[in-house]
Order: sequence, then structure tokens, then C-alpha cells
Amino acid sequence: MTQSAVVAGSGPNGLAAAIRLAQAGLQVTVHEAAEVAGGAMRSEELTLPGFVHDLGSAVHPMAVTSPFFSTLPLKDHGLEWAWPLAELAHPFDDGTAVLIDRDLARTASQFGPDAAAYRSLFEPLVAHWPRLAKELLKPIGWTNHPLMMAKFGLQAIQPASHLLTKLFQNHRTRTVLAGLAAHSTLRMEDPISSAFALMLGASAHAVGWPVARGGSQSIAGALQSVLRSLGGNVITRSRIDHVSAKAAARVTLCDVTPRQFLELSNGKLPDAYRRSLETYRYGPGVYKVDWALREPIPWKAKECLRAATVHLGGSFQEIGESEAAANNGQMSTRPFVILVQPSLFDRTRAPQGKHTAWAYCHVPNGFKGSALDHIQAQIERFAPGFRDCVLARSQHSTLNMNKWNENLVGGDINGGAVDWRQFIFRPTRTQYRTPIRGVFLCSSSTPPGGAVHGMCGYWGAQAALRYLKIGN
Repeated sequence: MTQSAVVAGSGPNGLAAAIRLAQAGLQVTVHEAAEVAGGAMRSEELTLPGFVHDLGSAVHPMAVTSPFFSTLPLKDHGLEWAWPLAELAHPFDDGTAVLIDRDLARTASQFGPDAAAYRSLFEPLVAHWPRLAKELLKPIGWTNHPLMMAKFGLQAIQPASHLLTKLFQNHRTRTVLAGLAAHSTLRMEDPISSAFALMLGASAHAVGWPVARGGSQSIAGALQSVLRSLGGNVITRSRIDHVSAKAAARVTLCDVTPRQFLELSNGKLPDAYRRSLETYRYGPGVYKVDWALREPIPWKAKECLRAATVHLGGSFQEIGESEAAANNGQMSTRPFVILVQPSLFDRTRAPQGKHTAWAYCHVPNGFKGSALDHIQAQIERFAPGFRDCVLARSQHSTLNMNKWNENLVGGDINGGAVDWRQFIFRPTRTQYRTPIRGVFLCSSSTPPGGAVHGMCGYWGAQAALRYLKIGN
């Protein structure tokens, strides 16, 4: 008889887990509480008719480099990538900007005396990127490339404040790489913050930072189509209220964070495991704004129109202060802002001649105030006249983020704080396994953590297959 599996949640990890289980011959059903599948890969007309906005993730270097997604025929199932001319633009107050693009030498040439140091830092990572990404997007353990991983680890474990000031003299170099490190939501002084700068910088040169044509929902649609082709299915508006060792399915995988799993377990967890989940810590949240625009953003540095992603932070110190404030329970008056303008490269996102953009900044977890004025002021700082381009906007507080996706606890988009205490063993030392027989975790609260790559789901599924003694 065909063994069955249930997956709770249809984000990138839930769908990846379901596909992997279906590939192994299990009959898989994904249950999604929301009306639309996709988790953080959701797109809607949030502002005006014809303007398609990504509710969550919008730029996908980890999706195109994912060791699991790369094995799937996503193109055959409708997924198309739209590639910007440059991966990242970082404007400065003097009206100039630095562009990071696929050409490592061209990017390095913008950093003056730091050009050689920049190339020395990233050339080995880019040269070994396929192997490096495969190692980084798995649970920490045995590696087939110990020397490569040791060298990466010695740099990645350092605080960004230490690594960047040690390697670079130019404030522009330090500022651009601090913007990459800030994706961690850690303080610049925190260990491991450098890892995000290294991974994002290397991925920009090695594979690029594309957007999904038609919106991030297209990724979810392609993954669902692959699952259906393997005999699996997704049921929306179907909430799983509890999990049990007596469930009809042989295995249940939960694409949820520890807070939701505590509810799903219905008091059936051993005290020690329950306490571990109760003390799991979530990181800063995000305050996000979407705009429908009458025209492209009027950047002072016109180079910014070549990139889908723009980082807004005037200096290394300013970015550091912004991230420290969010971690210390405060709202920065000049927050570091991550902005995406996908309609420049994907004309399906807006009516002819019009555009879309979204931006967010980091705020304290569960922040109840508004960051709208701070975000728009930062954009105006580098693009005077931006407000005059706005046709409509939609705001998403930490509460709103958590409401449309229950995994975004307090607005945390990383599935939990990624400091050294929760970097390796997340959410507990047993990682994917839970004390409930046949029940596994597979969300971004498990290794390797946040971003749209599906690898948490893949490794959760591998753990389930080992439990079932199915070869993998």
C-alpha cells in the first residue's frame, strides 16, 4: 500500500518537502490555512488594479542557486526569471552610486584602493560557488570540502564591523558590504553577520539576483505544478489544528515556526523539548510598504535604474546604528532601507508606463508604530520627488506581516534570530526531528534558515524518509 504524508504549510519549504516525499513514492497532501498557497511567495494587487506586488520575498538569488530547486523542471512548469542589468545599486549622498553586477572585476574597480581586496575576498567564493552553496545550504556537519569550508568559516563567523574595517579602507566599500550584512538583521558587532555579506555578495557575482516574472507567486505556482505532476496535491483554506503520533499519515512535516508548533502539539511534548521551543528567540521584524508609481523612481544616481534591488544607507556607521536600534527595541530615525523595483525588468507588474516598488526597514519585533515616514524620507533623500510619483500605497506593519503569514512572528522574516546561539541548532538540537513519532519540522526555523531556497523542506523530508527507512 502506498505510504502517505501530510505537510502543514505551503511556503517554499513546505512545497519542497512535499515534492521530495512525492519523488520517493509517497502520496502527499499539503494543507494550507490561507486562501492562496505560497507562504512568503505571494503576489497580489495590493494598491491599484493591474499593479502586482510581492507580499513577501521579491528577489531570489537563493532560489536560482538552490541545490534542490535546481534539479526541478521549474521552467517547464511555467517559471521564468527576469534579470536586472545589475544585481544591486547602493546610492550615496553625493549623487553617485556603486553597482554590484555579475562582472566581479568591473564591480571591484569602483572601490578604488580596495579593488584588489574586494577581488581577493570574493574571487574564491565565486569560483567555488556551486560547491560552496551546496555546503552552506545544508545542516552543519561532515563536509567533503574541509579546506574550503574552513576558510569561509573563519571569515563568516566574524562580526561585519571587524571583517570590513580590517579588509577595507574606502568608506564606500565598507558601506556597500554593510548593506549586505544587514540582511542578517544582526548588529554589525554580532558574530556571523559577515556570513550574510559573503553569501549575498558571492551570489550576486556567481548567479545573479533575479525576480520572478509575474511575481513571486509564479515560483509557488511552478512548485505546485511539479508536485501535482508527481501525484501530490495542495488543499487551501485547510488548517491543521493538531499533530499526533496516531495520525493516519505515516509522516507529518510542519512548515511552521516553534510558536505555531507548540499549538499544534496540543500539550503532547516532553517538558524539556517544550521549554526549548518556548525559549526560541525571534529577531527584529520588518515594516514594509508597496507603491504604485506613475513613473520610475527619480534617483539622483541614474545608475540605480539598472538594478532591481537598491540599498539605502548613507554610511557604514548609519547602517550599523539602524540595525543596532532594531535589535535594542528602538526605531531608527534613519533606518537602513531595502528597496525593490521589479517593474523595471518585468513589464507584467504594472500597466504600460507605470511601475511598482516595495521597501522595508528593520524594526523591533512586534513594533506597533509606523515606519512609513522614515522609509519615504530615506527614499526622498536619494530620489528627490519620489512622493510625487506615488499613485497609491499599501503599508504592512509587523502585525500585518504576521497576520498574512503566521510564520512571520512579530514581523521576523528569517524564521528566528540567526545569532550564534541559534545558527547551528535551530530550533533545538534535534533540528528537524520532534519527540512526536513521525512528525518533523521543515520551516525556516530549521537549517539552513531563511530565504526562498526550499532546503529546509528538503532536509526535513530527508529526515522523514530515513525514519520511514526509504532509501534517499
